[in-house]
Amino acid sequence: MRLTAFYGGLFLLAGVVLLTITNILVNHTTGDVVYSARPADRFQPASPDGRSARSDHLPMDARQLHAELGRLHARDVHQFLVQSGVALAITAVACIALGYVLASRALRPVRTITAQARTISAHNLHKRVKVEGPADELKLLGDTFDELLDRLEQAFDAQRQFIANVSHELRSPLARQRAITEVALGDAEANAATLRAAHERVLVAEVQQERLIDALLALARGQASVQHPRPVDLADITARVLDARRDEASRRGLKISTSLDHAETTGDPRLVERLATNLIDNAIRHNQAGGRVDIRTSTHSGSAHLDVANTGPVVPAAAVERIFQPFRRLDPDRTHSGDGLGLGLSIVQAIANSHGAAITTSVRPEGGLHIRISFTPIADTEPNRASTVTS
Repeated sequence: MRLTAFYGGLFLLAGVVLLTITNILVNHTTGDVVYSARPADRFQPASPDGRSARSDHLPMDARQLHAELGRLHARDVHQFLVQSGVALAITAVACIALGYVLASRALRPVRTITAQARTISAHNLHKRVKVEGPADELKLLGDTFDELLDRLEQAFDAQRQFIANVSHELRSPLARQRAITEVALGDAEANAATLRAAHERVLVAEVQQERLIDALLALARGQASVQHPRPVDLADITARVLDARRDEASRRGLKISTSLDHAETTGDPRLVERLATNLIDNAIRHNQAGGRVDIRTSTHSGSAHLDVANTGPVVPAAAVERIFQPFRRLDPDRTHSGDGLGLGLSIVQAIANSHGAAITTSVRPEGGLHIRISFTPIADTEPNRASTVTS
């Protein structure tokens, strides 16, 4: 209705302007017309320069005729104006009706999008608008809405899968705790030593739950945007993490090689430290006896880089994207956890996302991975989704 009123008003305004201009032109043009269909002997001849004589020099009957012609001219102009106004009113009504039909037809895709959007919920995100027609702005709007639904469906599916995985991971230690407790309580010959052993096993299961909960909290914090970024030196943070991991690397027979150059960026120091910790832990745990871990920090083209490379089993190129997903491991058996929880690289990617950093993952032909995190100042770069590049 607003579009109809708007276009109808524009048409009326344009019609009024057109009639005004036409009336002025008609009045000016026809006002100078000389009617010569009169007896020549009853009028004074024209002046020597060829122009008609002035009306005040004409005989009396000629002056009366001239006045009558003026009244007829005024009546004709008035009648022309009235008839034009009637024609304008009729045409305006027809144009308003036609404008309403055209506006309804033009806005039909919007109504389709609106009706379809009202029927879509978390349970039927697979539905799409699918606007048909020429590639105009409304079809672009419909296609954009469908792309938004694609992203929402992927996010909801990932969330459902994540919740299912968390439930499975938490159920295992809880079931183990319950079984240990029931066995201990059901043993009629239980003594202090057996009960103590049962409690120790329960404590081990609780430690696993705490690790999982801490990892989930770190993942949630990593997915949030950085509110108060501060200057961070990757070299200092990496050195602190290495000091706490050298003993474990020695027990596994690993050699650590470092090259820590000054590499300053901006971000949350705790999250960046967690990122470095997870990368180094991943390189140590998924390694081989007598292997090595190469760690380097550097600055190139204004970006701070953290590189972690390790030896280990050969990683299929198709599996690189999977290992960055929560609870996904190279081993297709998700329940086989080994030393980790399956959240280490997921947390790394979440923290990189929140810092606008890019992840580049290279598969080493001899085995292992080379992961590079490229930070840029948050003041200059909006947080983007971290990219995972495989080579």
